[in-house]
Amino acid sequence: MRPQTSLPPDEINRGLFDAVAGDGRPLLIFTGALLILAGAFALFLSAAGHFLPHDVQFLGMTAEQLCAFKNCSIVHFMFHDRVAFGGALVSIGALYIWLAEFPLRQGQAWAWWLFIASGLIGFGSFLAYLGYGYLDSWHGVATVFLLAFFIGGLYRLRAISAGWSGIKSMAQRGFNDSWRSTSGIGRALLLATAVGMVFGGLTVMTFGMTRVFVPQDLEFMQLEPSDLRNISDRLIPLIAHDRAGFGGAIATCGVLVLFSVWCGKASRSLWQVLALAGVVGFAAAIGVHPLVGYTDLFHLAPAFAGALMFIIGLVLSYRSMCVENES
Repeated sequence: MRPQTSLPPDEINRGLFDAVAGDGRPLLIFTGALLILAGAFALFLSAAGHFLPHDVQFLGMTAEQLCAFKNCSIVHFMFHDRVAFGGALVSIGALYIWLAEFPLRQGQAWAWWLFIASGLIGFGSFLAYLGYGYLDSWHGVATVFLLAFFIGGLYRLRAISAGWSGIKSMAQRGFNDSWRSTSGIGRALLLATAVGMVFGGLTVMTFGMTRVFVPQDLEFMQLEPSDLRNISDRLIPLIAHDRAGFGGAIATCGVLVLFSVWCGKASRSLWQVLALAGVVGFAAAIGVHPLVGYTDLFHLAPAFAGALMFIIGLVLSYRSMCVENES
């Protein structure tokens, strides 16, 4: 009879939560995975032409019924926001998984603080409802659910943060390439795109809380705010909810890209997650416009410029991240 292998006391007394949560990274990876699923579901619903049940309950009409007004332009406008939001969620989820699996696994403090910074914007954007008056209870429950895993993961990893002094790690460059080199120019373009995403997202979120629409939006729908209120006094708050959420997601994604590019060491995994996040995010944000007929060039110009800069940045940084870094 073979003797049983003795386990350390810590292993014997380990609880179920400790086994599942691990060092905290599984909780953060799970958060990222749920964000990807949520983004994919938003894309699916928009492609199918349906509102969520709580949207129908709040508005008092389905997407099909709302389509009866102005050749469905209102619904198309709403879906154009929701598709872009879904793409942004997928990008955020992918970046969260990368941060947890690579920089956090290596004990890099900047990644822990980046979760904090992005979480403040992303989860905090839910409070934008105070500006437009629509408290989405489903969204609220999902936010609290995700926040529990998010905080739990960061709490278990708190030793990595190196206290308040660890936040200084976010100011340190993770690469030594000259800004004049090919890879340096590539990184600069990626950083510039990320900064544009942060400011663009915050602008959209602010508009969602206040004015809601820009002139191009109203021109596309061929309606004025008063016309929308005549259809339903709950229509503008619902659209504002979409706009603010979309803006918060774009700003969150921008912050994640910004510090991942600035602090991250050159690696194949970094290039791959940037490529994935960029393709999904820009494809959703730009691709939905011709599908719904919203093709105003002034409205699309920032997205086209950002996508072009991002693609060039990826191309120029490919060699330093993927070729020269091969072990």
